[in-house]
Amino acid sequence: MTELKLSESRDLTRIERIGAHSHIRGLGLDSSLEPCDVSEGMVGQAQARKAAGVILQMIKDGKIAGRAILLAGQPGTGKTAIAMGMAKSLGLETPFSMLSGSEIFSLEMSKTEALMQAFRKSIGVRIKEETEIIEGEVVEIQIDRPAVSGAASKTGKLTLKTTDMETVYDLGAKMIEALGKEKVQSGDVIAIDKASGKITKLGRSFSRSRDYDAMGPQTKFVQCPDGELQKRKEVVHSVTLHEIDVINSRTQGFLALFTGDTGEIRAEVREQIDTKVAEWREEGKAEIVPGVLFIDEVHMLDIECFSFLNRALENEMAPILVVATNRGITSIRGTNYKSPHGIPIDLLDRLLIITTQPYSEDEIRKILDIRCQEEDVEMSEDAKQLLTKIGHETSLRYAIHLITASALNCRKRKGMVVEVQDITRVYSLFLDVRRSTQYLMEYQKEYMFNEASIVDGGDADAMHD
Repeated sequence: MTELKLSESRDLTRIERIGAHSHIRGLGLDSSLEPCDVSEGMVGQAQARKAAGVILQMIKDGKIAGRAILLAGQPGTGKTAIAMGMAKSLGLETPFSMLSGSEIFSLEMSKTEALMQAFRKSIGVRIKEETEIIEGEVVEIQIDRPAVSGAASKTGKLTLKTTDMETVYDLGAKMIEALGKEKVQSGDVIAIDKASGKITKLGRSFSRSRDYDAMGPQTKFVQCPDGELQKRKEVVHSVTLHEIDVINSRTQGFLALFTGDTGEIRAEVREQIDTKVAEWREEGKAEIVPGVLFIDEVHMLDIECFSFLNRALENEMAPILVVATNRGITSIRGTNYKSPHGIPIDLLDRLLIITTQPYSEDEIRKILDIRCQEEDVEMSEDAKQLLTKIGHETSLRYAIHLITASALNCRKRKGMVVEVQDITRVYSLFLDVRRSTQYLMEYQKEYMFNEASIVDGGDADAMHD
């Protein structure tokens, strides 16, 4: 007798990449905006997180548009993590765009245009419109296919019902195709937009819940709609001002959103759009949602960009600007003047400054625990203590880099848990900044174009001539 072999089945899951901040889920604050010790991937920085939480609450209440916040602190103290936490806490409705200060100079458009597009991407418009829809439970779908293929288009009938009434609709070829795409069958509760013909599947009716013995986890049961089949409903579309700009500035319309080649947008187009949005706001058709624009490495911007930001922040359509830098007193790019954080004093005066402090040894340990969990690495207690010590003496980023490296070393020796020997091995393989600098100082004569060796050799004057 032949043995029946069942083919092995595996779930195909979406592969999530592990990034430097992929463990951040929010700011980790409770309902009274008090920071929890370890929550949503955030550790320490209690003052900075609390300040960011207050800003966040003001953003949600729509009270802080056009303000700017500066996150200032040493490298590796969690500035970008706080910005990411703010983005996650805002939800999907509030627009959030992120760019680095140096990006502005590498785009194929002027600096001010790149900044203006970033500003417009961070302002949402909630547009309300009334539309006629047909909503009901599908009783039956009948599709008549012609005997000879290509002789005539398909026709059919769709029977829909609510708790009060039942109606039969004649179907054309396009509606039959749309029903097929959505895999609509009897027992489904659907909504049809009369203007566009778009079909939305709302779920399956409770009355048909016993039709099948087994169903997928995504099956959603809803009540059969009551009242009339045809209803007027208010639909809300959320778009950004930049998307409206792109659609109106290109001959191919909304397809420009997918091509990505937006180019420079004329000022007249933006003015017309702003006027139209202002009209909609007065009529109650639209609502402005000020989002957040986060500019990392803000000291990389030059004096022209800073002047533009000064002016743009005063516009009533401005988003909340969050900038971050790790510089101290340094030159303002494009000038010979020095200023705190490399930002002109007149712009600094407009910023609410949130500072981040270096992490303590205990906080470094908690962050390493979270990262081990995120990177799916099992590590012994002794190894974690050693890694915490390394992180405290060198930098947190260096210690985080060693997690995956030590896990690979552990796998090579066919171990299951990362031990002290794995950490020691990768510590000797990969240098931190301090040891690398020390190595350079020792072997400086072996390297090309070493300025230190030129000065030592007494040839400095010869090189300058």
